[in-house]
Amino acid sequence: MENLNEEKEKSCIEVTEEDIREAFEKHKTYIDISLGDFIKIYKDAFALAKDKVHGITVDKVMSKNAVSVHENSGIHDAMNLLAEKRLTCAPVVNDENAVVGFLSDSDILTSAGVIKKHTFKDLVRHLIGEPTPHSQRTIDAKNVKDIMTSPAITVSTDTCIKKAASVFNEKRIKVMPVVDINGKLAGVISMTDIIKHIDKN
Repeated sequence: MENLNEEKEKSCIEVTEEDIREAFEKHKTYIDISLGDFIKIYKDAFALAKDKVHGITVDKVMSKNAVSVHENSGIHDAMNLLAEKRLTCAPVVNDENAVVGFLSDSDILTSAGVIKKHTFKDLVRHLIGEPTPHSQRTIDAKNVKDIMTSPAITVSTDTCIKKAASVFNEKRIKVMPVVDINGKLAGVISMTDIIKHIDKN
């Protein structure tokens, strides 16, 4: 049996051809078309609805009040801000509010000499105040711009959410800064935002 929602994102309820046939039989005295024509109409309507959902742009789904960190902020200040806002990452901006990078908890941990490749010997060295081999390049880091990931992966406000979802999947990230036509921060979007929008619609 053909599943009429085979191209639709996973949902709790899926409408099959059998469901439509049963509904058609229930109301056929009021409908002056054949079952086949009715199914075609349903498919067309579903395709149009799907296009509308996927055609929504990022600016309609993003969080507009984005928390950002200035590139010249101290690392400790940035850590406190993320902790206060209960965030694990944030866009990094310059004086013009243009996105110049992205700061994550991984960047901060790496700057402190804590990364997955560390050995027990490296950990001991870090605890007694000696730089580890992996943290030499960030040992003198003082500001956010010294440890941030740059350039940041961003999307523009007029990007459709389908394209944004592809970027999330391809880059294996969870959050992206959203920029306007001038490259200035307009908000942030997450994969969760997109999923919630699709589920709602």
